[in-house]
Amino acid sequence: MKRLCLAIALGFAALSVQAADLVMVEQPGCSHCADRNAEIAHIYPKTDAGQRAPLRRVDLRDLPEDIAFTSDPVFTPTFVLVEDGRELGRIEGYAGDEFFWFLLDRLLDEHAEATRINF
Repeated sequence: MKRLCLAIALGFAALSVQAADLVMVEQPGCSHCADRNAEIAHIYPKTDAGQRAPLRRVDLRDLPEDIAFTSDPVFTPTFVLVEDGRELGRIEGYAGDEFFWFLLDRLLDEHAEATRINF
């Protein structure tokens, strides 16, 4: 019975795998990053967008080597849609939650193949 439950759980986990991540480039002391965190951070993982492109946070001064940015981010926050270590698109800055959701939905729709939830 345990093996059956484990197989079912692993099967469901495999069904929801997506290929893309949303990388948030931030830095200490960034007031716009703090605004984003206060307004969106707690709900993002529960949203359709959060399921399509889970959030990964990185520091502007310590960019990861596993991402090939089209250009180094300069502004924080910068949100970079990444698939297989390659940048697909980005949103620079944060002008409030409504504008963020609008831009993010557009970005995800432009890259629907990479951000599709597989069921």
